[in-house]
Amino acid sequence: MSTTQLGTGSAWLSRVVVLAIVVTVGLPLSALIVWSVAFRWNYPDVLPEQWGRQAWSYVASPSSRVFEGLRHSLVIGVLVTAMANVIGLPTARALGMHEFRGKGLVEWLLLMPIIVPAIVATMGIHIMFLRWGLTGSYFGIALVHLIPALPYFVLITASVFANYGTELEDTARTLGAGRAQVFVWVTLPAIGPGLTVASMFTFLVSWSQYVTTLLIGGGRIITLPMVLFPFLAAGDNANAAAVSLVFVAPAIVVLVLTSRRLNTDSTVMGGFGRL
Repeated sequence: MSTTQLGTGSAWLSRVVVLAIVVTVGLPLSALIVWSVAFRWNYPDVLPEQWGRQAWSYVASPSSRVFEGLRHSLVIGVLVTAMANVIGLPTARALGMHEFRGKGLVEWLLLMPIIVPAIVATMGIHIMFLRWGLTGSYFGIALVHLIPALPYFVLITASVFANYGTELEDTARTLGAGRAQVFVWVTLPAIGPGLTVASMFTFLVSWSQYVTTLLIGGGRIITLPMVLFPFLAAGDNANAAAVSLVFVAPAIVVLVLTSRRLNTDSTVMGGFGRL
């Protein structure tokens, strides 16, 4: 098979993948958009019998607490992502670049929060958080969100460091650069695409937390999932659809910005191996 044929096949495959993503994401979003402006939509009508803006008027009102929940979710998500970078980067570098006794055990322990539901760990540490005064605070909620989010960050960045060479770092040190300078000017640009993906996953995991936030927040800090779930439970489709669109909007923005960053750095999927 010629190089031209391989290139054509790859182009068609990319188009098929993009089309599948658009259909998978676009159809549910289209249904949510219609539901959010539907006043009456009964089976078997293809389109709503009556249209209205009641749901969006409610979302925009202070009584809905949607924007309060959005603000809290953004603050907590950014805080969790920052904490994951501080804690996870040294761990990921050690796991990705070094062999040591007990490495398999460490990797297994990292997978535990993914295997075991986060609610189990949250209920176990709830009493300690009460004693330490961490309940009902941004920091306490962020610590709990780290339980399910940190494994994704560490595992992704560890795979980046597994294909990372230290030659440029050694050269920079030889030329007189300190540790901080080497990290900022050499390491960060090299692992930037992988670090972006890991941070994105960390933010999205934190963004979607509901039960852990409810337990540690004690109802005093309202996040967007806590605003959304009562509408889903009550079967209020119009309001649930409007709040859902607000809920998924930041996630879509994060995905778009991340994909642009990866395209800029010419890193697609398995491109980490080129670091």
